[in-house]
Amino acid sequence: MTPTALGEQLAHLVWESFGDMLTDEDGLKLLERVGVLNEDGSPNARASEEALIFLLWAHTRGIQQASLEQRAGAGLTTLDVLHRAVYQDMVANGVNPGELPIFEERVRARYARYAQAARESDVAVGSAVLAAMTGRPSTRDDYALRVASLAVSVMAPLSDFYTALEFVEE
Repeated sequence: MTPTALGEQLAHLVWESFGDMLTDEDGLKLLERVGVLNEDGSPNARASEEALIFLLWAHTRGIQQASLEQRAGAGLTTLDVLHRAVYQDMVANGVNPGELPIFEERVRARYARYAQAARESDVAVGSAVLAAMTGRPSTRDDYALRVASLAVSVMAPLSDFYTALEFVEE
């Protein structure tokens, strides 16, 4: 597999994870408990965008954790393609291209916050995500752990897959 093909495949996985997070019964119950659902039962725009950023981070972190020095170039290409594909999908689905730079700034800020939280604990990661989704500090460690478990469920198998993957020249 080429790094480009992997990046494109990861973009599909991000969108699948995103759809699952926002439609799964347990996920929706959690989002309801933290107060980010609209009257129609769908997540509000802020929570949806923050969920997407979190899942992008989880997939990115899975690749970063598996990127050994000899694979650093392939890892960077993969991550560039992943992010570019997700941003292109956003535009294709109605996001104004002029809004992408602002979204990308939020992505960078969240990545920095989540990386810092990951050095602390799973609860810290989940709390950071919930704070981003709600606009207020998270006070429930059990909710934070449920959110963090989503990242672990993405990162661990992805890291294992990436480590075993054989890249071919593009």
